[in-house]
Amino acid sequence: MLPTAILAGGLATRMRPLTETVPKSLLAVAGRPFIHHQLEQLRENGVREVVLCVGYLGEMVEAEIGDGARYELSVRYSYDGPALRGTAGALHQALPLLPAGSPFFVLYGDSYLPVPFAPIARHFLSTEARALMTVYRNASQFDRSNVVFRENRIVVYDKKHQTADMEHIDYGLGIFRPEAFAQPPESPTWDLAELYQSLLAEDKLAAYEVHTRFYEIGSPQGLAELDRLLTP
Repeated sequence: MLPTAILAGGLATRMRPLTETVPKSLLAVAGRPFIHHQLEQLRENGVREVVLCVGYLGEMVEAEIGDGARYELSVRYSYDGPALRGTAGALHQALPLLPAGSPFFVLYGDSYLPVPFAPIARHFLSTEARALMTVYRNASQFDRSNVVFRENRIVVYDKKHQTADMEHIDYGLGIFRPEAFAQPPESPTWDLAELYQSLLAEDKLAAYEVHTRFYEIGSPQGLAELDRLLTP
């Protein structure tokens, strides 16, 4: 299975005061820090190598997880440094810690995505695309839809300017080839949404539709919902 990068460096302002002293990845879900659930899910999907892109209180995440051996994973850490780099910027910095030349999965540090990874990887590897975005027909039910998806292709992706014909949403699981990051912008921050849009404009973005809803801990409501789901 492809290696995986987890974007876990955000400030989590929506979850304050909980995240004033604890990073979002360590918020309790079903009695354990959330990242434990994420890493177990990755292991069950056959992932063996993980890079955690951390920033705010990242040392606490590393102290909690260590080298990942207890999950039968190899976990390494890429720190943002004194200033946030943005999601794409964080991945660009993490590239030396990922297997050279290998495509890799990307997911967010607050996402719980109960889908099989293998079919997504197989689909991507059958293409010449530089990246893949998974999409879900959300119809703005769980969050605002931001994708126009037709005939298995992404026609429009825009997180800032949603339109009525956007019925799908970026599911939060992507795959990237390292060359997708070959031309970083001059600005100090680089967001994944910008990278996705530029790849879409170049016809280098593949798509894969999933049919299982996502869960998240980026909001109090989402945290409570996932806690109910995962509590025995």
